[in-house]
Amino acid sequence: QLQASGGGLVQTGDSLRLSCQASGFIFSFYGMGWFRQAPGKEREFVAFISGSGTMPFYANSVKGRFTISRDNDKNTGYLQMNSLKPEDTAVYYCTAKASGSSIYYPTDYLYWGQGTLVTVSS
Repeated sequence: QLQASGGGLVQTGDSLRLSCQASGFIFSFYGMGWFRQAPGKEREFVAFISGSGTMPFYANSVKGRFTISRDNDKNTGYLQMNSLKPEDTAVYYCTAKASGSSIYYPTDYLYWGQGTLVTVSS
């Protein structure tokens, strides 16, 4: 089970940190990803980090502004979002995958959180 939190309403240029609390599985064995879905759009990849906390990957749209991290001792993952833009407005989902090299598609992942809404006003 994954529980995402930390979303909210912010202004352009602001920062937010999303958290993802994992339970019911060995968190460190799973890579963790963040996806987002804006109204009327498909769910899209945002970032991924391996189970050990190395090898972060980012979508081009967030590279340099977002940072993915994790604390396996706390079974928690994070997404630090800086310099937010209105186009970052979406429901953000945390997700976990056990194996496989593909990371960019929702079908690559096994566990999903319920989502947390991020709204960036202009």
